[in-house]
Amino acid sequence: MTDIVVRSSLLEPAAQPLIDGLVSEYDGRYGAASRGGARAEIFRYPVSLFSSPLGDFLLLQRDGETVAGGAFMSHDDETAEMKRIWTHPNLRRQGLARAIVLALEESAAQLGYTRSYLSTGFRQPEAVALYLSLGYRPLFDTSADPSLYRSLPFEKHIGEKAGQVGTTPIYPPAASFEEATARVTALKTGQEAKIRDRLSSHDASAA
Repeated sequence: MTDIVVRSSLLEPAAQPLIDGLVSEYDGRYGAASRGGARAEIFRYPVSLFSSPLGDFLLLQRDGETVAGGAFMSHDDETAEMKRIWTHPNLRRQGLARAIVLALEESAAQLGYTRSYLSTGFRQPEAVALYLSLGYRPLFDTSADPSLYRSLPFEKHIGEKAGQVGTTPIYPPAASFEEATARVTALKTGQEAKIRDRLSSHDASAA
């Protein structure tokens, strides 16, 4: 049994198990209508955002089969956002997700990023436990009902700033699930605009 981490793309056949797995899991937990469904969310951003020098996309393969994976994309010169973290449901609790996140952090640090940012859904307590175990700092009140956030954000310094404590303010919970939904939608919209502007600026400078 041999595990290797390989660089890939959402467009490559080797990534299909990750895509299918994320669609099944997210649609099962949150419903196919949430933010247009998981498949739409997975392909929300251009795949070029998940390749050097802005990002990366890694798969963990076991004897040639994709069993875990993840990616990151650029927010700014300092921050990389981890995305698409997945492990085959039959192979969990083997440290595969941990291995992928650490590999992504290493890749991001090599590209000069010093802060890792990520978020997970309020119905994924196992993901919350994973990120806490990896030293990520929650940017939400962990004693509050997670549904009053919907999206649970974390941060961690990496690379040259590894070990430093983050200073991003903790977000208070919303007053209701509906308010949390509206707040997350606004946050994601703003982040998406910023990320797409960064890609456009990069493409223009490379032209």
